[in-house]
Amino acid sequence: MQRLLLAAALAVLLAVPPRAPAADATSDSGIDHSMFDQSVDPCADFFHFACGGWIAAHPIPPDESSWRVDQLLEDRNRDLLRGILEKAAAAPTPDTKKIGDFWAACMDEAAIEAKGLAPLRPELDRIGALNSRAALPELIGHLHRIGVGALFGFGSGQDARNAESEIAIADEGGLGLPDRDYYFKQDAEGRALRADYVRHIARMIRLLGEEEGQAAADAATVLKLETALARGALDRVSRRDPQKTYHLMSRAELDQLTPDFNWTRYLESVGSPPVSSVDISEPVFLAGEDRALAKFPLAAIRTYLRWQLVDTAAPWLPKAFVDENFAFYGKRLTGAKEIRPRWKRCVEAADESLGEDLGRAYVAVAFPPEAKARTEAMVLQIAEAFETDLKSVDWMGSETRAKALVKLGQMRKKIGYPEHWRDYSSLEIDRGDALGNAFRSAGFELRRELAKIGKPVDRGEWEITPPTVNAYYDPQMNDINLAAGILQPPFFSPNFDDAVNFGATGGGTVGHEMTHGFDDEGRQYDGHGNLTDWWTKADADRFAERAQCVVDQYSSYVAVDDLHVNGKLTLGENVADLGGVRLGYAALMRSLGGKEPVKIGGFTPAQRYFIAYAQSWCGSSRPESTRLRTMTDPHSPPEFRVNGVVSDMPEFGAAFACRPGAPMVRAKTCRVW
Repeated sequence: MQRLLLAAALAVLLAVPPRAPAADATSDSGIDHSMFDQSVDPCADFFHFACGGWIAAHPIPPDESSWRVDQLLEDRNRDLLRGILEKAAAAPTPDTKKIGDFWAACMDEAAIEAKGLAPLRPELDRIGALNSRAALPELIGHLHRIGVGALFGFGSGQDARNAESEIAIADEGGLGLPDRDYYFKQDAEGRALRADYVRHIARMIRLLGEEEGQAAADAATVLKLETALARGALDRVSRRDPQKTYHLMSRAELDQLTPDFNWTRYLESVGSPPVSSVDISEPVFLAGEDRALAKFPLAAIRTYLRWQLVDTAAPWLPKAFVDENFAFYGKRLTGAKEIRPRWKRCVEAADESLGEDLGRAYVAVAFPPEAKARTEAMVLQIAEAFETDLKSVDWMGSETRAKALVKLGQMRKKIGYPEHWRDYSSLEIDRGDALGNAFRSAGFELRRELAKIGKPVDRGEWEITPPTVNAYYDPQMNDINLAAGILQPPFFSPNFDDAVNFGATGGGTVGHEMTHGFDDEGRQYDGHGNLTDWWTKADADRFAERAQCVVDQYSSYVAVDDLHVNGKLTLGENVADLGGVRLGYAALMRSLGGKEPVKIGGFTPAQRYFIAYAQSWCGSSRPESTRLRTMTDPHSPPEFRVNGVVSDMPEFGAAFACRPGAPMVRAKTCRVW
């Protein structure tokens, strides 16, 4: 109630919708005025009001499929990492030798070109030597050890029903297209894409030395086999439901599920410790895969495995492979016109393979103690706002409310970087072996994962590296993880005004991740991370009713052409956006303590808050990329992450004096948290 009254008071101060000041500069608050499009009414289209100037001034580069504010930050981080890597290669220390050698090998295109297919030949020969189905489990185990995800995925993870224990997990895998639905769509684009995929596979197989006609036949075989695998896979919406992806099976039950696949041989080959049970994420997928493999000739399986191998190895092979890989996965699927420069790809590869070694050097220069302290203070304020919200939300009963407050209190907040850095001493990096480094890095990570099985969960681990421009909530850990890479300008700075920090990072990131603990997926886990139902039926029904409002709202948005946003797929992220921005706003208003709103750069704190949130999403995307993301990404397109949120918040309408009936003032608003 207090927030609504304050928002109403702000409305009295603003007789007309504001326009950005003419100055083409960043104000003292941290808001960049050049990003505005002053011709747009913020009450009609807030995203383009806040971002139109930036979009016009930042066309999508030819080597990108989209271009957003966060990608500019990624570029700045990459520049910094490049300097670290170049220094490590030129003047290595004991702490930086591995990242320097990895970088040097990756950047040596001449050596890669000179070696040709020789580094890959032993693996091709290994696949070619497969002469019986009985030998397949050992071969798949070996391929998994070098990062080739053929047939299925295998690793470790928390037991969803016992969050203190690490168990073995087997999941779907082995598909070359981005989503199982790509194999079955019968519209013109779906058929055309599959035809282009087959041509791409054929060209890659031709580069391996296969005759043209045989390569075309092999490519058709790959599509047929992958389609058979995809038939048993869950769709993306179903995979968001943890009840549908947890099936703890004994070894005997697993053997019965897949009678033609010898798991004992596979587990020995992949390097797993002995296991008595495995969590099978998708039993229907594994059972269908087992039946499919029994039907396909051994030659077809070898063909499929060769494709899986070359697809994985392509970035580390001569230029012809790199270019063909980009032609399909970059140009055809995302619309990018040019491949990224080699140095950018090598920075990303080093971050993926040796991320905490590289991240330790990054943190030393990019994330000072004062930035971490300021972040910690803001996180505490957001958590306090969430506690107030949980205590006051009118649709939740007392029994569920009490458990929700316990869960929030147990939520860990991990900021910047891990407390303990990963030890890469057992990973061999060879300055003259780019492909081998990639294979060995994948093997190192798989060994690290498998070594956890049967051991207590390490709650200090991170799933992303410190330079990553991202954050996440882990429902089984019940923690939020805010990487140092995203806690940078223009999203966050110790020198920014609170309204800007709270808008771009407090609500858009911190509150967003906290709310994930209580979205349609996260709410199914308790404070320890166990998958358990702690809701009363009445409260669960009331949650579902409010969630359906969000599904309906976002499903009405058209992403590209005639393709709508999938409100069910994006539900969790949309709920987190809506809740996070509310929490950030509440925390900001509390921090003001009822003081007279002070304008900076012509905007009140409330206006600066919403502008900062919107400008954190400024960007545009090629149609191909938008289509791909809409079909596969649980996040809504940025335009709707802005306009969808503010149109559900009366506080926004009050701050910008929007009249009833304006596009950014929904007659029926959605609210969960």
